[in-house]
Amino acid sequence: MFPFDPQSYGPEAAALLDDRLPDLGPGEQNRAARPQLERLTEESLLAGREVADRDMARCCLSGLWLAHDFLDESHRISQEISTPEGSYWHGIMHRREPDFSNAKYWFGRVGEHPVFAPLCESARELAEQCETTPDSAFLGRQETWDPFRFIDLCEASYRRPSGDAELCRRIAREEWRLLFDHCWRQAAERSA
Repeated sequence: MFPFDPQSYGPEAAALLDDRLPDLGPGEQNRAARPQLERLTEESLLAGREVADRDMARCCLSGLWLAHDFLDESHRISQEISTPEGSYWHGIMHRREPDFSNAKYWFGRVGEHPVFAPLCESARELAEQCETTPDSAFLGRQETWDPFRFIDLCEASYRRPSGDAELCRRIAREEWRLLFDHCWRQAAERSA
């Protein structure tokens, strides 16, 4: 699984990163985090580094709002970003909303993404650690990440809470971490 260290993203982001599992639905807004989120800018997010890619920095902001269950705020940011990463955050938000068909639309706009390979590997590892059901057994066998099948599994777990809900939440946390790291690195990377 991805070695996620909140401190590697600077103090502003680290203060907002924790180990909570995301809900499969909208969740309950972490109102205590709102003032920090509202003060966060693309520049402060990167802790003094030059912003190399503003869209990627905005993707990180969208992800942070989403991590604290502020779906509307995350949505306002991600829907304005016309990149695969903007579509990815947008898709995750709709999956959580829950608006599963809209989530599939946005994942269709993502295409093949660099986080899919490590996410597939992490999902296999998590499936081995958890008890799976016939609905989730595919996670232990998959060779490529299928975001649409994962949306279906999340929807089934949301509508009929089952043993798969915990596994879905763990995979969603891993997905969030991988995507956040990908976006943060792109945002902070210096152009050659």
